[in-house]
Amino acid sequence: MTVPILRAFVLDTTDARRLAEFYRQLLDLEYREGDEPPPAGSDDPRGRSWLQLRARDGAFRLSFQQTSGVRPTSWPGDEVPQQAHLDTSVDSVEELDRQHDRILALGGTLRFDRSDDPEEPLRAYADPDGHIVCVFVG
Repeated sequence: MTVPILRAFVLDTTDARRLAEFYRQLLDLEYREGDEPPPAGSDDPRGRSWLQLRARDGAFRLSFQQTSGVRPTSWPGDEVPQQAHLDTSVDSVEELDRQHDRILALGGTLRFDRSDDPEEPLRAYADPDGHIVCVFVG
């Protein structure tokens, strides 16, 4: 039996370039050839439609689709559910704390903090468009 192979996860966004840059820096990804940012002050037609990042080892792709509106999740409240979120991991609580500062500096917003949980420390953040990205120790 054959099955489809997951190639990319796509996030809707009101600013594809901004969100791609957030995740490029957060996860040390690289642009698909041709999707790199244009020189400063130049027009950015690709940044207004669809961009794709890839893991340096080719393991996965993260894509960004421009849309006229995104309704940010209200999670952990349930008015607007997550519907999907990204899980990432680090090796230690110290690294979780270091990544906390990076994510905030990149424009993320802390939504949930369970960093003191002895079994599964984690923090969950909203990216600049309100999608949830979690960072676990493990």
